[in-house]
Amino acid sequence: MQRVCFQLQVKPERVDEYVERHRAVWPEMLEALHATGWHNYSLFLRRDGLLVGYFETPSLEAALAGMAATDVNARWQAEMAEFFEDLGDARPDTGFVLLDEVFHLEDQLATAGHRER
Repeated sequence: MQRVCFQLQVKPERVDEYVERHRAVWPEMLEALHATGWHNYSLFLRRDGLLVGYFETPSLEAALAGMAATDVNARWQAEMAEFFEDLGDARPDTGFVLLDEVFHLEDQLATAGHRER
């Protein structure tokens, strides 16, 4: 399972509305994410608008392609685009910055031969 972490910048004056929109994401969007391989998906938001997302997937490329093929994703991205800074012509789901994973506890424990107690 691939662990994916990404960053976007929400316009600071839109943070409260962005949070409100995510209190009840459209059921068909939730189903599409699940069906296309987005697992353990979370978003974290600082008050200044720094948004960090995390999810696990068998394939990032397949997860992105799967969502790109859905009508609900096109509608959701169109509505969400106005909340973000520095996207240029990109949609939020293609304009994010991927972050490199530099540490994972379980991987290092396994390498060190740690056993569960």
